[in-house]
Amino acid sequence: MKFRILETMMIEAYNLKKEYRNDSVVTVALDGVTFNIEAGEFVAIMGPSGSGKSTLMHIMCFLDRPTSGIYKFEGRSIDDLTDDELARIRNKRMGFVFQSYNLLPRTTVFENVRLPLIYSGLKKEIEDKMVREAVKQVGLSHRINFYPNQLSGGEQQRVAIARALVNNPSVIFADEPTGNLDSRSGNIVMALLQELNDKGHTIVLVTHEKYTSEHAKRIIRILDGKLVSDEKVINRLYAKNNKELIK
Repeated sequence: MKFRILETMMIEAYNLKKEYRNDSVVTVALDGVTFNIEAGEFVAIMGPSGSGKSTLMHIMCFLDRPTSGIYKFEGRSIDDLTDDELARIRNKRMGFVFQSYNLLPRTTVFENVRLPLIYSGLKKEIEDKMVREAVKQVGLSHRINFYPNQLSGGEQQRVAIARALVNNPSVIFADEPTGNLDSRSGNIVMALLQELNDKGHTIVLVTHEKYTSEHAKRIIRILDGKLVSDEKVINRLYAKNNKELIK
């Protein structure tokens, strides 16, 4: 696979390797993974449990560092950044959606979505406007003062998406976002992510579910720590056909 380093690339990964050592035992989680992701793409990273896809996601999100290889985000190498710089980029340039939602149970939708803005330094009225706009984008303005236990699982995940959006990040990383949802709620969440991509947001999705990956426009498959395929796909599922669900 030919690798091109372009300054316009959002994500550049070249020959990424990750090893975990326990005394004399070495476990290889990633073994020479190479790919690029451009701004505006919707990429699904697929693989069975233990394939290395979660390890790859952690490196891409600056939650871990590779044992060797090159990883760049928006042209900056992870090797050239301090932990404080990584944390700052992670907060301002990346949004995260997790399988378990990770919402604060005793905090309203509004305050949950506001969390990434705590250290923004912005005026309160500007933060309030940003929060309300993010909540509006996921169709939950009528739930803005509700608590998580007053919401369905699908609604809670939409709150998590609003939280990921509030800082207007360069990319949204979604790690098994439908894993705790029934099929209808899962389809609503995926339709929302696809609609956001249609509006220009970059989405990187980690999943093992085929129906979830069908919303992506490109699928990277990982097996035993190696990249086994990387192909663009014809996306037959359009968020505009599901907009009535996101209301």
